Amino acid sequence: MFKWILAGSALPILGGLWLWMVAPTHRRHPDAAAFDGLLVAHRGLHDATKGIPENSLAAYKAAVDKGYGIEIDLHLTADGRVVSFHDGDLKRVCGVDKKPEALTLAELKELRLLGTDYTIPTMEEVLETVGGKVPLLIEFKSVGGNDAALCAAADAILQGYHGVYRIQSFYPLVLRWYRKHRPDIARGQLSSCFRKEPDPSIPKTLLGCLIANFLGRPDFISYDHKYPKAWGLRICRRFGADTAAWTITDQEALTRCRNTYNTCIFEGFIPEE
Repeated sequence: MFKWILAGSALPILGGLWLWMVAPTHRRHPDAAAFDGLLVAHRGLHDATKGIPENSLAAYKAAVDKGYGIEIDLHLTADGRVVSFHDGDLKRVCGVDKKPEALTLAELKELRLLGTDYTIPTMEEVLETVGGKVPLLIEFKSVGGNDAALCAAADAILQGYHGVYRIQSFYPLVLRWYRKHRPDIARGQLSSCFRKEPDPSIPKTLLGCLIANFLGRPDFISYDHKYPKAWGLRICRRFGADTAAWTITDQEALTRCRNTYNTCIFEGFIPEE
């Protein structure tokens, strides 16, 4: 009998601990209104059939011309420069079986995006192209524990930028860096329901539950749109966090997500007006 009483007493404590770990920050960021109802072009408004590759300056300019927000991805080169590139390696887009972190900026500039004349842009080139005309959603791709170096290098550039932007990452340590060093910048935790993937690992399953939110206390949650009823996502909504849906690839899903999420990240089609 005693062990059942003890177990019953422990459940509220464990539940409270879980809520504390998952809870987002308790604020409505001043820039939040800029992202309410915003459509965000994933990797820019790219279209390979028209010679506009993903993460290219042409894709960013096309999104600006249409008035869409833009999602960009950041990597740190071997010589400490910040570049905009999505994948963890260069093979699919540039035909080179190496990571962006393994090459210098000069070496990366020798490569071409999807057989076009476009090169991998630096963060400075992206910001100059966008020019503050549309909001940016900036994803940090941390590799090999370089989260602090990547954050510091990117932030040094962004401090001179006058446009509206938010940062996001799958890596909680990126959010922790921003929480400590730049608490004024809105930060988002990227995640998905990883337990539904084939052979999910325990760490990824826990991240899918947003169990590491206590490290960065995100302002918003950016979640795979296929899992709108994920427990961690629903709890964060109850706490008042903004949400973003990624990555939507058809109009039907976009229409559904616009009723649920503050921000919708899309790719591969032009949304109906």
